[in-house]
Amino acid sequence: MWLQGRRKARRAQDDGPAVAFFHPYCNAGGGGERVLWCSLRALMHRYPGVSFVVYTGDQGVTGEQILEGARQRFHITLPRSVTFVFLRHHVLVEASSYPHFTLLGQSAGSMFLGWEALTAFVPDLYVDSMGYAFTLPIFRYLGGCKVASYVHYPTVSTDMLSVVRERNPGFNNADFISRNPILSALKVVYYCCFALLYGLAGSCSDVIMVNSTWTLGHILALWRSPSRTSIVYPPCDIRAFLDVPGDRKRHSIVSVGQFRPEKDHQLQIRAFRKLLDRKGDGPGGRESLRLVLIGGCRNQEDEERVLMLRGLCQELGIADYVEFKLNIPFEELKRELVDATIGLHTMWNEHFGIGVVECMAAGTIILAHKSGGPKLDIVVPYEGRQTGFLADSEDSYAAAMETILSLSPTARLEMRRNARDSVERFSDQEFESCFLAAMEPLMGSLER
Repeated sequence: MWLQGRRKARRAQDDGPAVAFFHPYCNAGGGGERVLWCSLRALMHRYPGVSFVVYTGDQGVTGEQILEGARQRFHITLPRSVTFVFLRHHVLVEASSYPHFTLLGQSAGSMFLGWEALTAFVPDLYVDSMGYAFTLPIFRYLGGCKVASYVHYPTVSTDMLSVVRERNPGFNNADFISRNPILSALKVVYYCCFALLYGLAGSCSDVIMVNSTWTLGHILALWRSPSRTSIVYPPCDIRAFLDVPGDRKRHSIVSVGQFRPEKDHQLQIRAFRKLLDRKGDGPGGRESLRLVLIGGCRNQEDEERVLMLRGLCQELGIADYVEFKLNIPFEELKRELVDATIGLHTMWNEHFGIGVVECMAAGTIILAHKSGGPKLDIVVPYEGRQTGFLADSEDSYAAAMETILSLSPTARLEMRRNARDSVERFSDQEFESCFLAAMEPLMGSLER
């Protein structure tokens, strides 16, 4: 009653409704942040009588610096002002705070952070744009707000359960657990219980938007709200790549992605080694090939992973053929992509794959993992024409790269054109149209 009384008093004073986005890392500069700024821009243009707020945990920056960062990184300028509510306890949602039971710890922490946000400002409509589903019941039942969510990937999924059930080691399933049947069984029970709670929290949302067919399948299975759920593909900055002509003087194979374990750079390096083994030493042979690994390092752990990957290249005897480019400027990234022959992606079950879209827009021939968003939404036939290649093992990646390099210049050019034409459906304009259509029922109810 106290919170809802504050909301009514604030609305009477401001003479209009307010929409708040929960995005603790809005200054991070990734694909999720592009969704945030494009969403705000679209809503501001459509609803001039509504005010907007962003809850953020970013420290050491001002609101003006955050907006300037969005302008520089994404070329997005908001048409009017937005209010930032700076949250002090953002450490509650950081994975490093919970070495064990990380999912549960982060989810519980998000509820406390959500409570801090709600007591600081009570909106009429709350939008979770980062995937903190456990904040939804806080705002709906305590704040009396309408709630919406944009889901980039499910916090827990049936794929995660199958990895543990089958006792496969992975970046989210430690070796000592995968080797122990009792610990594996306990982790399955933990995941099942967490999935039940996650589904209950997510089902509180009045409008649910997901970023891909893969995410849609998991969210429908967990949240069980098909009538309120729709796919809204994330906005990709394809224009920045479509407008740049390429000059492919050598056969470079480029990978773009943060140096995180799930990106599986080891698979790229090992597959490239097999490709080199298949090529001879003559003209057009191995000497004309280069693997360029482009990505960001977030912390010391990522930097240590890069050192390990460099060591793997030395071990395989291919260090002279592999380049690492860390935290490079956007203009250099564009040059590398438009000059590359192949765009390489190896992440299993990537929920969408903005990097895959950017590679296709830049005119590389994409070779992506045969799973998740790339398989279901992106590297799919366009008007009956092939747009790229898919693989799922060292041998299949090496074979696909060899096939791409053996294509005639005419065949490669045609596939590049097919891919570039197909990615228009992931433009900013398409995103804004679909996002506004999904939000219309809630936004309309605010103005009445």
